[in-house]
Formats: sequence, C-alpha cells, structure tokens
Amino acid sequence: MKSPFPGMDPYVEPNWRDIHTTLMGDARRVLNRSLPPGLIARVEERVAVETGDDYAHGIGPDVRVFSPSTSDPNEGKGGVVIQAPFKLVVELDPIFERSIRIIDAGGTLITVIEFLSPWNKRQPGAADYLTKRNDLLTGGVHVVEIDLVRAGSWRAVMQPQRCPPEAITTYRAVVRTSGAKPGAYLFPISIRQSLPDIPIPLRPGEPPVQFPLQSLFNGVYEDGRYDQTIDYTIPLDPPLHPEDADWAEQLLKSAGKR
Repeated sequence: MKSPFPGMDPYVEPNWRDIHTTLMGDARRVLNRSLPPGLIARVEERVAVETGDDYAHGIGPDVRVFSPSTSDPNEGKGGVVIQAPFKLVVELDPIFERSIRIIDAGGTLITVIEFLSPWNKRQPGAADYLTKRNDLLTGGVHVVEIDLVRAGSWRAVMQPQRCPPEAITTYRAVVRTSGAKPGAYLFPISIRQSLPDIPIPLRPGEPPVQFPLQSLFNGVYEDGRYDQTIDYTIPLDPPLHPEDADWAEQLLKSAGKR
C-alpha cells in the first residue's frame, strides 16, 4: 500500500537508517539503467560515530562493564578519578554513511549523490560534511544533496548559499556543479506535492540524467511495509509547520488514518 502523502511521508523519518540504506541500493539500480555508456553508479560507504542527542545516537542496547584493570588506560589523565569496583562505559555503535558515486570506466569520480542524514546537519557532522563536499567540488566533482529528513539544520549545509524566503519548504534538493561554470541549483520540495525528478550532472557536454525521487520513495515505502507499522495518530517530532500540520491532518482523516 502506498503512503497517504503525495510525496515524502514525514512519518517514515524516524526509520531514516532503513530508508537511507534501501534508497542507496534502489538508486544505484535506477541510475545504472539510465546512465550513458562508460559511466557506472556505485555505493560508497564510510564509518562515523554519532553522539550528542538522542536522535543521532548510535548507542547500543547494553552497557559494557569493565573491571578497573581493563578500563581506559588514560584514566586519570586530566580528568576526575573515582575509586570504584567497576566503571560503566557507554558503547557507541558506528554509523555507516553511504552515498552514490558515479564514475567512468577508468575510475574517475564524476558525481556524488548524498541523501542527507541528521548527522550531516548537526555539529560536528555538519563541519565534516562541508569539508568533504568542498574537497569534492574543488576536485571537479559534482555534488547532489537530497534532504528528505527534517531533523538537524538544513541551513547549515546550504552554506555558503542562502535560501530565498519564498523557496523555504519542508524538504529540498541542491545540485552543485563543478568545473568551468560552477553553480548551485535549488529544488524546493513541498510536503504537499510529489517528489520531483532531480537532474544529475555528468561529464561536460552530456545532458543530465533524471533521478526519479518519487518512484524511488514509493518503492522503499511499499517494500518496507511501512503501512503496517506506522501509527499516523501520534504527533510528529519535530512537528510540521502549523499550516502544513493542518493540511496533513485533513489528508490523514480523508485517508482513514485518523
């Protein structure tokens, strides 16, 4: 069953890790069916550890227990020393950040597609992400940012550009081109509309390929059976803008979800 929302469904955002992982595989498949000869889409993975708030945490369900002899060897260096039978240590799970790379047959990187996560939009993750993006653009690589999760500060990753007031929407995509004529192109994404196709820039002289966001999201929602697990009666966190919240309330009522 499809989502009751015409485009992005804000109720799936708490499941972003599953959504993100599935989008990577589906996006690679769709791109490899539409890219011109000589270009290939691949999934890139890197590891980060998220800390700082309860949404970004990668904290495991248990707490590890160490005897004093096996605790931190730097214990007491510049910190407070407590004499106790045991020290409890929070265990942080690594976060696997994935992006889509488009490369040519020789391995040259052409374009990177990022589905932004809350980690990318909060410090220190935002600073790390901006550094990585700047390195890519400086190196002649196009960067496409797709932001379908509301947690975090979207303005932090839009730097150094600013969003025009009339273009502020719930979600967005930004296509950043490098090369002789670099630019940044904003695609506002309203919660009330279908997700747009996003042009993916390729090599000089080649037309962009269209990235079908809506069909990708529909497949992720249906394959993940989110209609069976999402409770559309609970409040959203973070909440929608009041006008969008009223619109969503009427939409869900008409769909029999309220």
